[in-house]
Amino acid sequence: MGADGRGAWLTWTRVVPVLAVPVLALTWGRDLGVIVVVLVAVLLAAAVLAAVHHAEVVAHKVGEPFGSLLLAVAVTVIEVALIVMLMVSGGPESASLARDTVFAALMITTTGIVGLSLLVGARRFHVTLFNAEGSGAALATVTTLAALSLVLPTFTTSQPGPEFSTSQLTFAALASIALYAMFVLTQTVRHRDFFLPVAQAGQREQEDCEEHAAPPGRREALISFVLLLVSLVAVVGLAKVGSPAIEDAVAAVGFPPSFVGVVIALLVLLPETLAAVRAAGRGRIQTSLNLAYGSAMASIGLTIPTIALASVWLDGPLVLGLGSTQLVLLILTVVVSVLTIVPGRATRLQGGVHLVLLAAFLFLAVNP
Repeated sequence: MGADGRGAWLTWTRVVPVLAVPVLALTWGRDLGVIVVVLVAVLLAAAVLAAVHHAEVVAHKVGEPFGSLLLAVAVTVIEVALIVMLMVSGGPESASLARDTVFAALMITTTGIVGLSLLVGARRFHVTLFNAEGSGAALATVTTLAALSLVLPTFTTSQPGPEFSTSQLTFAALASIALYAMFVLTQTVRHRDFFLPVAQAGQREQEDCEEHAAPPGRREALISFVLLLVSLVAVVGLAKVGSPAIEDAVAAVGFPPSFVGVVIALLVLLPETLAAVRAAGRGRIQTSLNLAYGSAMASIGLTIPTIALASVWLDGPLVLGLGSTQLVLLILTVVVSVLTIVPGRATRLQGGVHLVLLAAFLFLAVNP
């Protein structure tokens, strides 16, 4: 029994944060070789996954609405840390990094996570069912946040280029926080039933009941909270250590500098993607959509205000406005998403359409 207990305790999500701290101490401020850079990159990705895992454990313990807020804040801390560290080390060329990362997160969630979830769900249940009221409200909030933070800077005239003036940036940041707070209140208090999973046709009731696992104990939640803090410190530090390698790797393969934002978004959203696909396979399509649109909202509604605050200490401009190609992709994504969500049901075709949009985004990110 003792050996089994040790085996249960020594999971990778607990070992990685503890291992990452000494690696961070040994690599901080030093020139790294290729092997060490690869090790740092692997540990960084593992630390991100571990941080989100421990945030989910604590969120399950404290319940809603605090659990959702905690998970969103944890993911946002990771995203902001990666963006700020790369902006500090990247100089003027990183002025658009925040925009590129947030737009990449928006496209990955609304086309990639949604598309995969619908495809996986439809493969098992043929027609997927979900709440159009809840998903529609989430999509409307995401669209408004994107327009305020990423579209308007392209057309404002107070600043040269696709930038906000200080007052405009302040307004956009406050509006983003207000919208995110209103949505969290709606999702967790006022209209919680709009965001609960819908049973799929032919799904057994027992399959849905199996999802309601008991909350973790106080000791397990406390351990996860401590390891969450350690993971976040490790992510921030390793991002600083590995930031030159990320930029060099993107440049080495001939991709444009803006692709760094795509790398960050893919890394941060990996845990949510895996969780959404697992939920879809169990018929909980609404949970998958909640994760997708909730991640998009957190990425814009929390990241943009935080970056706006950090820009006070960062040198150089903060480019937020989207280019013409990105605007076309955003408009097409919004139109397709509305047509998918409004009926409250979808097939493999809708999932495939969303994934084609993701492929178009990734292809144009490499070949703008």
